[in-house]
Amino acid sequence: MQKIEHIGIAVKDIEESNKLFAKLLNSEHYKMEAVASEGVITSFFQIGEVKIELLQATSKDSAIHKFIESKGEGIHHIAFAVEDVNSEIKRLKAEGFDAIHQEGKDGADGKIIAFLHPKSTNRVLTEICSDKHAAE
Repeated sequence: MQKIEHIGIAVKDIEESNKLFAKLLNSEHYKMEAVASEGVITSFFQIGEVKIELLQATSKDSAIHKFIESKGEGIHHIAFAVEDVNSEIKRLKAEGFDAIHQEGKDGADGKIIAFLHPKSTNRVLTEICSDKHAAE
């Protein structure tokens, strides 16, 4: 793991949350992006070397919708930057972690992503991600 890449926060209304976090962080979001495969709209704020990713569900089937229904808005996951997602999945599985994704997939903000199941990480949903261009 290289660093914390971002912290994902589940929100009901991304426009209202953008306003709230802009005031809180004294900075505007730099990007909004839909990720159809995950059923979300994302918005990113850059704070030093770490990003804050706001996530709003676009369908009732979205993991973010289910998360908010059961737990409410709040921190959803922490993401760590890695050199190569697929190599890191193999390493982590060998160490006994339960991978939700068996290989990396396209994510927001130019990343290849994969998640570890929270039951193997002290109930913290953990994402690993690498730059798409690094995987090519």
